[in-house]
Amino acid sequence: MASLTMPILSTNFANSFSSSYVTHFRSSSKPTFPNRPRGIKVTCNAANGDPKIPSDTTEVSKKIDEETSLAKLDRRNVLLGIGGLYGATSFGTNPSAYAAPLAPTFTACHDSTDPDKKAIDCCPPTAAAADITDYVPAATKVNTRLAAHLVDDAWLAKYKKALTAMRKLDDSDPRSFKAQANVHCAYCNGGYYQDGYAESKLLLDVHSSWLFLPFHRWYLYFFERICQKYADDDTFAIPFWNWDNPLGMFFPSIFNDTSSPLYDSLRNSNHLTKVLDLSYDGTDTSEGTITVIKNNLITMYKQMVTQATTATAFFGKTFRAGDASDPGAGSIETTPHNNVHRWVGDPDESHGENMGSFYSAGRDPVFYCHHANVDRMWNLWNSLGGQNFTDSDWLNSSFYFYNEEAKPVKVFVKDCVDTKLLGYSYQTVDILWLNSTPKARRTGATLPSAPTPGEVFPTTLEKTITVAVKRPKKQRTKKEKQKSEEVLEISGIEYNVSEFVKFDVYINEDNPEESGPERTELLGSFINVPRGHSMISTTSKSFALTEVLEELGADNYETILVTLVPKSSTVTIKGLKIKFDNTKVSA
Repeated sequence: MASLTMPILSTNFANSFSSSYVTHFRSSSKPTFPNRPRGIKVTCNAANGDPKIPSDTTEVSKKIDEETSLAKLDRRNVLLGIGGLYGATSFGTNPSAYAAPLAPTFTACHDSTDPDKKAIDCCPPTAAAADITDYVPAATKVNTRLAAHLVDDAWLAKYKKALTAMRKLDDSDPRSFKAQANVHCAYCNGGYYQDGYAESKLLLDVHSSWLFLPFHRWYLYFFERICQKYADDDTFAIPFWNWDNPLGMFFPSIFNDTSSPLYDSLRNSNHLTKVLDLSYDGTDTSEGTITVIKNNLITMYKQMVTQATTATAFFGKTFRAGDASDPGAGSIETTPHNNVHRWVGDPDESHGENMGSFYSAGRDPVFYCHHANVDRMWNLWNSLGGQNFTDSDWLNSSFYFYNEEAKPVKVFVKDCVDTKLLGYSYQTVDILWLNSTPKARRTGATLPSAPTPGEVFPTTLEKTITVAVKRPKKQRTKKEKQKSEEVLEISGIEYNVSEFVKFDVYINEDNPEESGPERTELLGSFINVPRGHSMISTTSKSFALTEVLEELGADNYETILVTLVPKSSTVTIKGLKIKFDNTKVSA
């Protein structure tokens, strides 16, 4: 394992960013977690020469040591006091009354489509059902996935060796780089129907639901094992793009060498030397580097803390056999996952290929680096007290892959919840967003009158819309807040999946231009990265309100103001209401 020394900065990074700025972000105020379980602390261990989180951050949730699966103790023991990893107390939905876990029609894959409805053959080699075996991981060692900006030349040589070999394999080999890229295409662009529902043509799409995180975890797992095979090193681990840390908020320089197998030509060339904008909406911000980094950290706090208080809020909504796809994305999938895809993709291509469109995203090696950090967020969320679903339909949902020996295997969600058993952990890095709480532009504001949702919806979101939404109950007790999350649900969001779609959502803000990512008033966004399996899809998007209303001094309001601001292609919205989600961890 590489030592955790001070990062090696790319030239563009070194010219635009200095260690003094890291110190600036490290000196922010003490974080608070009103909705988090009490009695858990988080620290971030740094090795020789690494900057350290100040001691005042040790009062927020459980100690993090990412060198050994984020915590030196098994997470099932770490979280024992609040129900455990699998939980005696359910953090997700209750087990369904009937078994309806999802599986794809793997042996009957069909052509996917691109956003222009052109057929694409993304299917893996044909496999007979008798040749597929159930796969249960049983790692004997734990490898460390390193931050992409911290890797050394020896590690980079191994990654280049692996990808060079994979690119040379015949396309029919499921371990080839093209075949690996097609895995994402097939699972995300209509290559599979739901097993048992092929006749009714119900698609299995792993985005915008509780399947998003476990599918991509398994996907990276087999990609990594194939890399190990062709690097001739079973200790090799893929890197993660550390976009939640100021030192990692630039495009990783290891992917910029045009002669390297890590290079892809279809990228936004204007972004390769600029700071990443985690709230990117297709238009480059005019804010300076430091402001963008500050806003990025606040965005991470919102998505990992404020908007991740339940399993549904973090993972996404339930998706069972027989359901229509696209029920609703979780916090991290929406932002920053979708935004990073869009930020990297080539704007000169019709649909932002490669990273900017799901059917082509896997063709860019940075895809796997990006998703490794998305996967890391799941580990971090668990370490902050978040518990996974205990619903049997989630645990028993399954996917199919080809392993490093080109053998077809079936895997289950239940077998990927512990990365230690999968044989990897993440390098320890500073988690500065734990200090980066948003600030309200104003508190206890007098709200202007506005129509009710019933008077406005359904409607097409072609311009800014503001409605006054009645709350089910005001001034809930502390116990009530600990038991359930107050949620704003936007339902019946109908949009064209072949287009980039984004709209922002504000609360108690009658002047959205005065509020940005750094403000409490901006709840978040709905975002779609182009897909091709269907022209029109209907979904929903929810936002947590409990902590936000307290910060805005609006907990005693009977009615709150909700403002929707379109940022791209128009969508149709059928309804908007406030309800309670009773799946929070009790403090």
